[in-house]
Amino acid sequence: MARYELLNNVTHKDLRVVTRFGGEFGDDIGMVLAFPTEYAELQREYPIFFRKDRESGEWQSVALLGFEQKENLFLQGERWNAAYLPGVVAKGPFLIGFQEQRIDGELRKEPVIHVDLDHPRVNSSEGEAVFMPQGGHSPYLQHITTVLRGIRDGTETGKAMFAAFESLGLIQPVAIDVKLDDTHGVNLAGLYGIDRERLAGLDAASLHLLNHAGYLEGAFLVLASMHNVRRLMAEKQRRLQQHADAVSAASERAA
Repeated sequence: MARYELLNNVTHKDLRVVTRFGGEFGDDIGMVLAFPTEYAELQREYPIFFRKDRESGEWQSVALLGFEQKENLFLQGERWNAAYLPGVVAKGPFLIGFQEQRIDGELRKEPVIHVDLDHPRVNSSEGEAVFMPQGGHSPYLQHITTVLRGIRDGTETGKAMFAAFESLGLIQPVAIDVKLDDTHGVNLAGLYGIDRERLAGLDAASLHLLNHAGYLEGAFLVLASMHNVRRLMAEKQRRLQQHADAVSAASERAA
């Protein structure tokens, strides 16, 4: 269970964060939340889909990492085999909270960084230092701050963007049902994408509305990301073949 504390350079002066990857850090997961602020980076390597949050019923976007709940096809040993790391992964044990602060005589809720002290990446001996010896923010923490800002902005942008897409009928179910080899296949349900034909058929006023709000680019980036499904399939097939070869070799040795 998470144990969040407001991050500060006194209590947490020796805090370090492990930045390698593995199942022990929760990286063996089939999809992660994605935010419109990172679509341009994500679409180069990850398929982006929509789904409805089970609790709130609100739309959210996700980057697909694998075809099973605990399958991350980008995870190779302690490496994440992609040039861009999704923000929700890159942020590690940190999140943005809000604290009331008096600024210019006015009480405001200002964003502040919290850290989960029970996160498996957190320790005091290994990994990236969060603070410099003099107490200043380390380059790692500066990077985390940028990531968290993107997540915060992307969360707000996403709500309005998804509502606009839904109102125009652009969010439609996507069927992923493919055969990988003679004995393995993929069948994913509950995912949605941008309907290319509906988007192409929008009238000028609707297109102008999307473009003026900055959402039209997001729709095209989601569509562009779909070619990455083939990349995931190829990696899945490679691993299945690798496993089959290993089983065959083991059988030959046993014989």
